[in-house]
Amino acid sequence: MPDFKLLFKLYIDASGDGLGAALHQVQIINDKPVEGPICFISKQIKPTEARYGAIITDFTSVKSLLNMKTPNRHMLRLQIVIQEYRGNMTFVHKDGNIHKNADGLSRWPLPNDIDNPAYVPEEASPQIPTEGISVTYLNTTFFQEVRNSYTQDENFSIL
Repeated sequence: MPDFKLLFKLYIDASGDGLGAALHQVQIINDKPVEGPICFISKQIKPTEARYGAIITDFTSVKSLLNMKTPNRHMLRLQIVIQEYRGNMTFVHKDGNIHKNADGLSRWPLPNDIDNPAYVPEEASPQIPTEGISVTYLNTTFFQEVRNSYTQDENFSIL
C-alpha cells in the first residue's frame, strides 16, 4: 500500500507503439529501505499521436536545457514548461537496459479501450501547455500618427 507521507518515484518510457509507466515508492521494511511497485500502467499510441514529435532526454540533456544561457525559442519554451516542476522533482538518467519496468510496458502497451485504466476517449483532446512571449517594436513615427488620428476623430477627440 502506498504511504502518502513518503516520496514516490515515477519511471516512464515511450516506444513507437505505446507509453508505459511504473509508480514506485521506497518504504522501510524490517528496518531496511525497500523500493517496491505501487502501480503499473501502459497505453497504446493512437495513429495521430504517433505523428507527434518527441522529446527524448536523459539527465544530462535536461540539465543542459535548464542551464542554457541563450536558448533558442524552442528550448526557451521547454525551459518555461519545466520550470514549473523544477523544485518538486529531480531528473535522473536510468539506462534503458536497467529501465525494464516502464520500458516493457511501453513496448507492449494495452489497447486504448474502456478496460484500460489509462483510457482516453477519442473525443477528449489532450491539453498541451504552451507558453509564449511576443515582443513587437514600433517606431515613434507610428505612435505619433496614432495620436494625431485620435485628435481628428470626433468620437475620440475628447479622450
